[in-house]
Amino acid sequence: MVTCFLKYTIDPHKVDAFEQYGRVWIDLVNKMGGDHHGYLLPYEGANNIAYASFSFPSLAAYETYRKQLESDEECQGTLLEARENGCIISYERSFMRPVFEGLQGKTRL
Repeated sequence: MVTCFLKYTIDPHKVDAFEQYGRVWIDLVNKMGGDHHGYLLPYEGANNIAYASFSFPSLAAYETYRKQLESDEECQGTLLEARENGCIISYERSFMRPVFEGLQGKTRL
C-alpha cells in the first residue's frame, strides 16, 4: 500500500472554497479505486495550511488513477475551478508507507 500525503498552502480567505474542493476530491479518489482519509483544514495556528491523505493498494494503482484523472471530466473541472478561484496557492506531495495497526497480537522485534 502507498499513501499520498499532501500539504497545501491555501488562501486563508478561501477556506470554504478549498473545503468544497476537498469534499469533491474525496469522492473522486474513492470512485477511482483509492481510499481517501480526508482533509485537515485550519482551525488553530497557521490559517493557510491544510493537509490531505489517500491510499492506493500500490504505486502502480496510484499511477493508473493519475492517468484516469487526466481524461475524467469531473476531475478536470474540479482542478480548473480550484485554479480559477485561487484557493490553493501551492502544495507538496509525498508518498508514504502507512502503518495502521498497533502491536496488539503482533510479535515484537
